[in-house]
Amino acid sequence: MTAIKNSVVLVTGGSRGIGKALVDDLFQRGAAKVYATARDPRTITHPGAVPLRLEVTDEASIAAVAAQASDVTILINNAGAAAGASYLESPIEDVRRDLETNFYGPLLVTRAFVPVIERNGGGHILNVHSALSWLADGGPYSASKAALWSQTNSLRLKLLARGIRVTGLHVAYVDTDMTSKIDAPKANAVDVAAAALDGVENDAYEVLADDVSRNVKSALAGDLSLLYPQLATNR
Repeated sequence: MTAIKNSVVLVTGGSRGIGKALVDDLFQRGAAKVYATARDPRTITHPGAVPLRLEVTDEASIAAVAAQASDVTILINNAGAAAGASYLESPIEDVRRDLETNFYGPLLVTRAFVPVIERNGGGHILNVHSALSWLADGGPYSASKAALWSQTNSLRLKLLARGIRVTGLHVAYVDTDMTSKIDAPKANAVDVAAAALDGVENDAYEVLADDVSRNVKSALAGDLSLLYPQLATNR
């Protein structure tokens, strides 16, 4: 079991949405120190958090943060992006942006912090995925989250012997700035953060934070038309 009480945690993308809710809940659970990162650390609002500037696609930025946060025992890879790119019509740079931020970003941060966590006696990594890890939405965002899911599954096995547990969080729409223009049911960020940290404390492999995520995962074993009903009408 992973103890959050008295732990030292780093949360990427800790200034708003799920990240901010995670920072708040970590302190409520007794974390000794919480580093919260953002491109602009002035946007970190929790008075107890240690704000750090971080760009997850920049290896020099990551190295600087790893040097500053050398006491971390729990890493939460929450920072993400959704460029809204089209595979066929957008500039390829826009297609790559989601993958650079949502796949390579967590990988680069994890590579920097695995030695830190290991030196500190082991700990935990939480990666924030999506229900779209399992359901293609027509663009590179879902591809990047599917790739992150696969990355998490591989790292979970690789890090087990090094005393580092790995949890993946899956959730559909959450009521955050990123989904403000989407007209659909949304989970509350506070509830999602609580479910995620419950999963960390219980060493859960995966946390499915809402009914959408649970339903999508359950459909993976069936015909593709369960996930993509438009296929059923085109046979």
